[in-house]
Amino acid sequence: CHPVAKPESRMEVCNVHPCPPRWKVAPAGPCSSTCGPGLALQQVTCVQMHQGQEVLLEDHLCPVVEKPLTSIPCVIRMCSYEWGFSEWTECSTSCGNGVQTRQDFCINPLTRKRVNPVFCRHFPKSIVVRGCSAGPCPEQALVARSHGAELQAVTPATRPATAVTAKWGRYKGLDLLPSAVPPLPQEPTEETGGGVCGKLFLNATNVINMTGVGSRDCTVTIGRPLGEEITISVLESSLNCTAGEFLLFSGRMMWRKGCRKLPLSLINSRTNTLLVKQRLLMPENGVILQYSSRVATKKYYQDCDKQLFGPRGEIVYPVQLLDGRPEVCRTFINVAPRHRVAIHALYIDLGNGSNQTQSNYVLIRDVSTMKMMVFHGKQQFFWKSTGSQVEIEFHE
Repeated sequence: CHPVAKPESRMEVCNVHPCPPRWKVAPAGPCSSTCGPGLALQQVTCVQMHQGQEVLLEDHLCPVVEKPLTSIPCVIRMCSYEWGFSEWTECSTSCGNGVQTRQDFCINPLTRKRVNPVFCRHFPKSIVVRGCSAGPCPEQALVARSHGAELQAVTPATRPATAVTAKWGRYKGLDLLPSAVPPLPQEPTEETGGGVCGKLFLNATNVINMTGVGSRDCTVTIGRPLGEEITISVLESSLNCTAGEFLLFSGRMMWRKGCRKLPLSLINSRTNTLLVKQRLLMPENGVILQYSSRVATKKYYQDCDKQLFGPRGEIVYPVQLLDGRPEVCRTFINVAPRHRVAIHALYIDLGNGSNQTQSNYVLIRDVSTMKMMVFHGKQQFFWKSTGSQVEIEFHE
């Protein structure tokens, strides 16, 4: 290029429009917690580039909806939280059988301070209610002698070498001391009008009138023995589908929600239990259902599974299997929708030679929330449900 004259080098101004203000985030500071969830603070400022330099602006000049968080979640390491307990209260009665209670709280083992109980929700918790005896009452002693009755205590020696024994009961308040012999399930007596809501139906076939119940939500449960399945049809429906009224069917193996063309449909639970929920906006509306039960077309349970309906009963594991094969045995508990379930582990003995590893445990599932709680070892416990359906699994 030497023979050709070289053009003069020069600089021209370009992109003269100022850059828009933007948010600038500084590195986050230390975590506020030494273990477990905490918060770390980070400085957020509004800046703008001007002639190659950052200029600090007032926050209102940057887009408010795009502003980053000034504090962000952080975890240095997980805390090994644990449950703490207060002292047991005195026996609730001066004579006879009563209960003792104690409060539970979640503790940070590093600081020994109480923290939110949510941090301990995955850890097994010992019982907070237990039975006590203040000696026989005078009137009880007279009645016992008049009927020739004797109270017999169940000792660990009467249990199998490896066993889990628990009593369960529906509760409204505190109904934690059920009788040893579970009574027969109670059939509902009110089957029409507002009395239907919250009931458990155990007949082989029935008609359920859910019209004019006078409440926004009306829920009923249908239960049959294991090995059967429930078929349900809608005889009449006055639901206002446009307004958002509907009918919800849910079971262990099915979930269905609908409103239109309900009288033409046939719903199969595929298992032995079915929960029906009706949502209304107009109190005079509703549906009339008819259900029946039959032998299930497919086997959905193990031979060692059990079904309990209530209002109370006793669960003893293991069961005696004919072929001796170990199985994951389950117990299904279904109570009336207006009730909840309380499970109290009374006696747990895994035996000296049994497998006490992490594969040996009792699992309780709250069906309404699908939350699970696992109990290992010989720990006794007391557990309450948030819904009316509970499943218990015994592993190993």
